[in-house]
Amino acid sequence: MIRVLLVDDQPLVRTGVRSLLERDGDIEAAAEATDGRQALVEVDRFRPEVVLLDPQMSVMDGLGVLRELERRRVDTSGRRHVDTRVVVLSTFGEDANVFSALRLGAAGFQLKDAGPREPRAAVRMVAEGDGWASGAP
Repeated sequence: MIRVLLVDDQPLVRTGVRSLLERDGDIEAAAEATDGRQALVEVDRFRPEVVLLDPQMSVMDGLGVLRELERRRVDTSGRRHVDTRVVVLSTFGEDANVFSALRLGAAGFQLKDAGPREPRAAVRMVAEGDGWASGAP
């Protein structure tokens, strides 16, 4: 079972993505967060394999989350999240935030207007250690 954290400030997006992800039974949306600070708390609590992360949110945006996760990867405090991989969940593929997120260590990006199979494929591939670009076969 692949555990996923959904991070988006729009409830309808989280609900829809959860429904799509859990359709086949091998992916569990273990938790949801509405902003970056809550996302970090949920990463600590649930240790998801994959985080689907909206880059544009209030309180702390997705880039801030990526920076903190990267800091924790090299932190010796014991709060390491080496196995947590991030897929940016964006409305725009050409968004500067998407490119920044990839430079900060995101494993890929998923467009919000993709077909219903894409989010599941993205989670599976990223959980296996591969990268993902929305629209990939």
